[in-house]
Amino acid sequence: MKDPLRIAIIGQSNFAADVLELLLERQYNIVGVFTIPNKGSREDILATTAARYNIPVFKFATWRRKGVAIPEVLEQYKSVQANLNVLPYCSQFIPMEVIDGAALGSICYHPSILPRHRGASAISWTLIEGDEVAGFSIFWADDGLDTGPILLQKQVNVEAYDTLDTLYKRFLYPEGIKSMAEAVDLVAKEKAPRITQTEVGATYDPAMFKEENQRVDLNQTAKRIWNFIRGLDSVPGALATVLHEDGSEEHIRLFGAHLYSDVRVQEDKTLRLKGLKNLAYIHERGLLMEGTDGALVNVKRIKKGSKMINACDWFNLSQAPQITDFTEDELAKKEVLRNIWLSILKCPIESETDFFAAGAGSMDVVRLVEECKDAFDVPLENEHVFMAPVFEEFFGEVVKSLRQGSSGSSAKVHFDGLVLKANKKEISIPTQLFINGEFVEAENRRTLDIINPTNEEVLCKVACASRNDVDKAAAAAHKAFYGPWRQVSARQRGQLMMKLADLMEQHKEELATIESVDSGAVYTLALKTHIGMSIDAWRYFAGWCDKIQGNTIPVNPARPNNVLTFTKKEPLGVVGLITPWNYPLMMLSWKMAACIAAGNTCLIKPAQTCPLTALKFAELTVKAGFPAGVINIVTGKGSEAGQAILEQPLIRKLGFTGSTEVGKSVMRCCAESNLKKCSLELGGKSPLVIFADCDFEKAVKHGMSSVFFNKGENCIAAGRIFVEDSIHDEFVRRVVKDIRSMAIGDPLNRSTAHGPQNHRAHFEKLIEFCELGVKEGATLVYGGHAVPNTKGYFFLPTVFTNVEDHMYIAQEESFGPIMVISKFHGSDVESVMRRANRSEYGLASGVFTGDISKALSFADTIEAGTVFVNVYNKTDVAAPFGGFKQSGFGKDLGQEALNEYLKTKCVTIEY
Repeated sequence: MKDPLRIAIIGQSNFAADVLELLLERQYNIVGVFTIPNKGSREDILATTAARYNIPVFKFATWRRKGVAIPEVLEQYKSVQANLNVLPYCSQFIPMEVIDGAALGSICYHPSILPRHRGASAISWTLIEGDEVAGFSIFWADDGLDTGPILLQKQVNVEAYDTLDTLYKRFLYPEGIKSMAEAVDLVAKEKAPRITQTEVGATYDPAMFKEENQRVDLNQTAKRIWNFIRGLDSVPGALATVLHEDGSEEHIRLFGAHLYSDVRVQEDKTLRLKGLKNLAYIHERGLLMEGTDGALVNVKRIKKGSKMINACDWFNLSQAPQITDFTEDELAKKEVLRNIWLSILKCPIESETDFFAAGAGSMDVVRLVEECKDAFDVPLENEHVFMAPVFEEFFGEVVKSLRQGSSGSSAKVHFDGLVLKANKKEISIPTQLFINGEFVEAENRRTLDIINPTNEEVLCKVACASRNDVDKAAAAAHKAFYGPWRQVSARQRGQLMMKLADLMEQHKEELATIESVDSGAVYTLALKTHIGMSIDAWRYFAGWCDKIQGNTIPVNPARPNNVLTFTKKEPLGVVGLITPWNYPLMMLSWKMAACIAAGNTCLIKPAQTCPLTALKFAELTVKAGFPAGVINIVTGKGSEAGQAILEQPLIRKLGFTGSTEVGKSVMRCCAESNLKKCSLELGGKSPLVIFADCDFEKAVKHGMSSVFFNKGENCIAAGRIFVEDSIHDEFVRRVVKDIRSMAIGDPLNRSTAHGPQNHRAHFEKLIEFCELGVKEGATLVYGGHAVPNTKGYFFLPTVFTNVEDHMYIAQEESFGPIMVISKFHGSDVESVMRRANRSEYGLASGVFTGDISKALSFADTIEAGTVFVNVYNKTDVAAPFGGFKQSGFGKDLGQEALNEYLKTKCVTIEY
């Protein structure tokens, strides 16, 4: 080319700005940019970009008046002396004096494969007409309607998932920018073709900015309804009309449509839409409509006025709680958000300012979301802007996200319950079921009596869940797993768990008080272990949330291709948890913290006799900001609610702690229901071997603790103590002496060391256990009966000696404060180890010795999931916990616990 190009860019938007920058990168001379005037103080990005490169910018509201080019506008255009006009995206009518004013002509981008879909709404009509191929044309502008000669065209297949936005983002925008530069290159090289458009297949389609063209015809096939909705999916949305029962009409807009082939759910929630033959259905996945061919279309989002809602929430909209109790920190963030909106919209931001009505476009949505992420560290998506385009509504969405993360929540939780006056406190405790984020009554308002084990009086009544209640909780957990919980990132999940742990820390004295009154736990122990270790569990597993990862695996490739194989760790889905009564909150936390960290949702049935800390915990989950349905708590009977959990088909995993007998039934039910994965922490009869070469004082102290810790209601309690004969008598004497000085009484008293057993049935079984031990010939040295003249389930710490291996009390778990002692000769180490293993249980074990070889030999030989050496009951949330043999399988705590709540997916890619 003899004369270098002098390019004028005429247009607007990010598309035009990106074309400008690409042409500058290729060293083209841009002599002027012509764009639209500012909207208020908001300048089009093309003008802003041009100014950054010191390119002259001209802003015209119109180029013509009464069909004639405005002289002064024409004069300003001529002043830049352009010899090529480039129109990347232009919404204005440019007069022919300008189009032909450049010596080399004008090239224009059009988002269709011309001559099909001429007109301003070409992309929309590509989808509305169900074209299999979409694309764009760069043509030489003329005085017709997109009828000039073609310079170049590119195309792409239209996929079933495509909407106007996806087509634009994946092809029309990025490829269009590169092709505009390619077209200029062809002009510069004098190789640009001019291919006359054929009239074969030409279409002239109406502009979709006219409202009469936006109404969807519902009297046609499902596919045509779907194509129309997705053709208007970004702006303005397909227009439909709801016919209300009172005769009134309401205009709505439909977004997010897809052809629906799942099971059709008939529900009572119906809508009548104008032009639709049959009723539309509101269901959990959206709005379902039937086309004239009997096929179904589902719509995910509906716009009512200026507010976008999930279609499934149509009937819940009026019930949705509005946040009004903003904290000072949140109000400060509101001003930060206002400044973000101001920087984008360039206009005053009031509570009712509508983001889109103020002139924002799709790229502004992206900018708003990204700036909010940077400013507040919240997991917002573009959809949040469309769902809440008004400033006050969007601020509410930001606060919701903040409360689900680092900022926490001061939300008030409504429930019916008990006001417990104890330990110089007044503590409000829910007594209802906790389902889908709310406290609700059980079916038929059924209740259970909760007995205070200290005085045998009825403490309160709690809801008693039915099978239907369990089904509702499972459905809520299932919906949350596939809904809002998936929107929470792994790191955000960890923040939620940390916030919950912080709230538990703030309320630890209340929780410990409830645990003492409800389960009989000694308050000081409850504070340190029951509650303290619960908090530790949530904090520990919170740290794992964003560290759950798979592996890449070097597999043998199929030559000549390469193969990449990797694994992904994914949550299982809905998890059912059934926990025992000895550590109510701690057992809940051990299991649930790992379950939630792995990304599952859950429902838990706490022990029938002491569910109150679980219900108080539920209140804290709301305050921490957990989405509704992620955690559900159903109180009730094991034979009803527990059995319903085992059989519930939506539950994919069962975590159970309890007796071996019940555990066998649990495992059968898991297999027979839907083959759900299960982990079982069952009974124990843990051996503790004490050699004469031990630290005797330490052995006595830990030997006492191994049996009497938490009133003996301890799954890893030493159920059989083997003491070397040379120290046997002195060991027994010291144990009895220490028992006599043990303070037994009110668990809330700070000096109390031994509180009441959890409930009457267990209390009576301990008496029977001791009676059987005496009957079999063991020596009852101390205890064996209730504390005399005391109300409540107080059982004396008990010591048996001369216990032989065949006796019932040597074989079966008492789960109470009963020490069972056998002696052995120091020369027969191998025999005592065999005796220690002569049990179907294998939960824990212990050895006290000063000889490291004995200790390591014991650790190698013993068949138990936990081995304590010169210590006992030393558990930590980072250490895996679980048994062998009939003590169950699977682990609580530690990294291994995560695997109980994850599945491994293997992905193989050939390339």
